[in-house]
Amino acid sequence: MHWYEKLNKYFPDEEMKSREHMELLLKEKQDIYKKSEDEYHVMMYVEMEDFTFIDYLFVSKKARGKGIGKKLLDDLKQRSKPIILEVEPVDYDDTDTEKRQRFYRREGFQHAKSIGYSRRSLATGEVNTMEILYWTPENESEESIYNKMKHTYENIHTYKDVELYGEPYEEVDKALVYREINKEEGSGEEPAS
Repeated sequence: MHWYEKLNKYFPDEEMKSREHMELLLKEKQDIYKKSEDEYHVMMYVEMEDFTFIDYLFVSKKARGKGIGKKLLDDLKQRSKPIILEVEPVDYDDTDTEKRQRFYRREGFQHAKSIGYSRRSLATGEVNTMEILYWTPENESEESIYNKMKHTYENIHTYKDVELYGEPYEEVDKALVYREINKEEGSGEEPAS
């Protein structure tokens, strides 16, 4: 099965880029947009100088539990720069969402509490809300993660959107929102005065 078909069967329509979009990224942004695949996995990711963004990570059902996802993440962690990804909020009617979140937490990813992210799918017209998770080798701020995510949105997610979909995605400041979380709210500590 073609790598795009594997992703398209696994990920909801509102999360998927079109095949043309992804192939265009692989061709025209080949210096940063990468694909890793074998019979058991497909990973599409953006390799920037100062961070990595995982666009899609799929491991086939028959290979789950064999450490493939962990190995792929460990390989990216060896590059010693932040790794960012989007994940669906937990939906208790869909056990895969909870398993995914648990997997990323086990791998040291944190939920970016100060970043809100939702965008209207050009494929379905539905507004899709996602959570931003990140792993960082040093204590990178969520504001820095937010700026890296904005860069990804503007350069990857909306790349040639009008040409590919006939209409534009929302502006980055409508899709991504940064809201400073005070220490009381975020960690239970007293705010600094």
